[in-house]
Amino acid sequence: MTYSFLDLVHIAAGGSARQALNNAADLAAHAERLGYKRYWIAEHHGMPLGGAATAVVIGHVAAATRTIRVGAGGVMLPNHAPLAIAEQFGTLDALFPGRIDLGLGRAPGSDVAVTRALRRTLASDESAFPRDVVELQNYFAGTGPVPATPAAGAKVEMVILGSSLFGAQLAAALGLPYAFAAHFAPDLLDEAVAVYRQYFRPSAVLEQPYFLCAVNVFGAESDEEAELLASSQAQAFVALRHGRPIPLPPPVPGYRDSLPPAERTMLDQLRRCSAIGRQATLAASLTAIQNRTRADELIIVSSIHDHGARKHSLTLTAAAMQSLAMAA
Repeated sequence: MTYSFLDLVHIAAGGSARQALNNAADLAAHAERLGYKRYWIAEHHGMPLGGAATAVVIGHVAAATRTIRVGAGGVMLPNHAPLAIAEQFGTLDALFPGRIDLGLGRAPGSDVAVTRALRRTLASDESAFPRDVVELQNYFAGTGPVPATPAAGAKVEMVILGSSLFGAQLAAALGLPYAFAAHFAPDLLDEAVAVYRQYFRPSAVLEQPYFLCAVNVFGAESDEEAELLASSQAQAFVALRHGRPIPLPPPVPGYRDSLPPAERTMLDQLRRCSAIGRQATLAASLTAIQNRTRADELIIVSSIHDHGARKHSLTLTAAAMQSLAMAA
């Protein structure tokens, strides 16, 4: 079973952006040794996350590794001109041939104030994102409206990201891989998978549908310790929903139980596609997710405050995934 990792490059409470970026490079090298296929960086703005300059961080991580695929999970295309993204990722492919992924998202990944600061405007018609994706494909194919050097001929693997049916429909129509963000928006997971597979059209890129599912995973030596580690993500998620994003905080025992009912329900919804516990518990939960989605690849998301604990969680996750492959 194929497994990969999505890093939000959290700046931990009490830490720094430099530390978060160095941790990303170290974690990517660790993931490479453990057999992870990809290491993705997500673009966010106006938040205490280190992946805003996504292409720069990808270069930093790729330079610290040798074989693992590295890329964006993803670039929020409304924030950028397709030509600029083609040039950035063409350059990355020239530096790290055959290892660069480009996941593309339709959401801006920020609020109106950040969009204005980026000097962008949000297109009102839904055809803007598909047009930009096709334009980007043309640059890599060497058929864009202007030359894109060194994008033309670059072997960048493009993936459509989504948390709704729109991305599933677009990925199916273009014959591209599709990644669903079940780690933060699991509601439409089953419907999106069905739409993608039903309407998929073979392309020069892909003959059959290829589905990636992003899931939360928190591994530790005991189920109780894993639940404690997961409370850092829970705190950050609640703060974000209240419009005040915070650095990733240390774990707090009993955090969920201290919340009002509405916020507990919100966290329970977030955890509908998660695996939390010791290795055996992870294996059971990941098996259930795999049986439900029939995903070709699971994208692991582990927002853990302590870097050593996060590395250990990746180790336990890889062991759980490998045990599933042996049992298959």
